[in-house]
Amino acid sequence: MGVYLVSVDAQDWSRPGEDGYGDVAAALNTELERRGLLPYELRRAARETPGWFEEKVSPSMDGFEALCRTRLTDAELSTLLDWSVLVPLALDEEIVLPVGTAYSGEEAVVAGAPRVLALAERLAGAVALPVDAIPAGENLALSLWFLQGGAERTARVRPGPWTEDRDAAFYVALYLRAAQYSLRYGCPMIYS
Repeated sequence: MGVYLVSVDAQDWSRPGEDGYGDVAAALNTELERRGLLPYELRRAARETPGWFEEKVSPSMDGFEALCRTRLTDAELSTLLDWSVLVPLALDEEIVLPVGTAYSGEEAVVAGAPRVLALAERLAGAVALPVDAIPAGENLALSLWFLQGGAERTARVRPGPWTEDRDAAFYVALYLRAAQYSLRYGCPMIYS
């Protein structure tokens, strides 16, 4: 089992109750409208994905958090790590909703993918992460690349600071790929 970071399709985003995120979607749109912004509608036909994004969140985050603390402000660290829902919207700040998800308790914190992407790109640059060598888009591709030798093979030909803490590099890549996927396919990301 464990915790996974997954993309949410249009059907699950609109379905209320335990099997969907309709309550989060409705609360987000209420808050967006209150702020004078357009509602977020995940359209099924807008940009169909070839599959879905799913990555297991299992390595230790200690090294990643230490990296973030040396490279990011407290506010930036919060933006990168404290969300429970990531949406492909340019939000000036996180939005706290009075509804929860499976892993967020009674509130959900919504962050915008453009801000998360910018922070992940900064971290990737800081550790010289070979982004072009890291798989994207396929289910568990990132997790498997780190676990089944892809990262090790790449480290031999493209050494750099990223090889010093592979768990930290995994999380840099995870947040980078999640934000890219959210923006590319116009879908939310959530922990499941």
